Amino acid sequence: MINSISKNIASNKRRLDAELIVDDNFDIINRKITIGEKECCLYFVDGFVKDEILEKLMEFFAHLKKEDVECTPEEFQDKLLPYGEVDLVDKMDTVITRILSGVTCLLVDGYEKVLVIDCRTYPARNVEEPDKDKVMRGARDGFVETLVSNTALIRRRIRNPNLIMQMMEVGSSSHTDIVVCYMKDRVEEKLLSNIIDKIKKIKIDALTMSQESLAECMYKGSWFNPFPKFRYTDRPDAVAASVLEGKVVIIVDNSPSVMILPATIFSIMEESADYYFPPITGTYLRLSRIIINIIALVLTPIFVLFMQHPDWIPKGLEFIRITDTINIPIIFQLLILEFVIDALKLAALNTPSMMTTPFSVVAAFILSDFAVSSGWFNSEVMLYMAFVAIANYSQVSYELSYALKFMRIFLLIITGLFSQWGFIVGILLTTCAIIFNRTVTGYNYIYPLIPFDFRVLMKHLFRVTLPASEKAGNQKF
Repeated sequence: MINSISKNIASNKRRLDAELIVDDNFDIINRKITIGEKECCLYFVDGFVKDEILEKLMEFFAHLKKEDVECTPEEFQDKLLPYGEVDLVDKMDTVITRILSGVTCLLVDGYEKVLVIDCRTYPARNVEEPDKDKVMRGARDGFVETLVSNTALIRRRIRNPNLIMQMMEVGSSSHTDIVVCYMKDRVEEKLLSNIIDKIKKIKIDALTMSQESLAECMYKGSWFNPFPKFRYTDRPDAVAASVLEGKVVIIVDNSPSVMILPATIFSIMEESADYYFPPITGTYLRLSRIIINIIALVLTPIFVLFMQHPDWIPKGLEFIRITDTINIPIIFQLLILEFVIDALKLAALNTPSMMTTPFSVVAAFILSDFAVSSGWFNSEVMLYMAFVAIANYSQVSYELSYALKFMRIFLLIITGLFSQWGFIVGILLTTCAIIFNRTVTGYNYIYPLIPFDFRVLMKHLFRVTLPASEKAGNQKF
């Protein structure tokens, strides 16, 4: 089918009505109007248009005379459309995509171009602090599902002409809008071209799961390694800081989570809260989080190892030995509780808000005295798993929390089967899973350890105040 726009408005209307199936869609409107004795037609999606702006435009058109509209499409756009966001399109498939995206299209008889008026508005919730990535002090705004609102939150923080918001589109059916955000004078050109090339090469029908679908399309490697390849955040301040460091940010329409690339193990473990306190407090919070996650990874496997070899328990720690009757092997108790904790998370996620408190009370009873008194679990096992469950929430990244959980379960099983040799092999394999992991763009996952960069490593481990000259420099990944 010919993709160009015809000068005959009747022909254009027939094609659009057929392509958009206007007769069957109540919300796709084709409004016939007359502008200066010229036959015209407006196409838009009901619910995506600012009614007051459309009303004012039609009122303005009604006062135009025949001699006013005897002009070219470019002159019509410049002189007769009193609105800021106006464009000309000469391809029919582009017009259809724009209409379905919420843009209003004006067809004028005798014009081989369609006037595109971007007066759309999307249903959106209010900007509020993210539920997961909260801070005790600092900004309380967070991204929403509307792309333009998210880019505005970043622009508000970086008022620099070098901040680039490059629009792209993915999905042959969904035509999902994607924005690649970066600082033109700070981003590494090789990194930027790598990311843009990956997005351009994506061939998919639709991004049904927003940024997760995009992530799976961008990374074609093996997903057996559970450590995350992307860093996600709902916070505009974290995104602004990352962009100023020279990183690339990908914003996907319909998603409140933003992807930051490249993502290393150190950058994923960072949190915004570290920077809203003085350096000594931020350093304490950061190091505490790292230490807590390491302890949560090895605590229960070491406990299993000590129960297998009680004579290895260090002097002064003999109290950790279980003296009560063990009805179920320790390894099975720990594995059962690992799954029970996830079951409670899923149940809490799907529990109506009015039932959250009663559910919490019932869960506390079941997993406390009743569980111990029934003989299923020993109190020491309950204590260690309680610490592990709490430690999981010290990490803002869901993906990293579950990666550590999978590694902990693997360590538990291999330690239970092969004792100390299983524990050593498990630790080595976990370390290798981190060291030999690669970012989506091919950088080292443990940078700045490999390649070694002392200054950047200190920045990741300690919350320090950098000189002004270092804050604006490119960061090597």
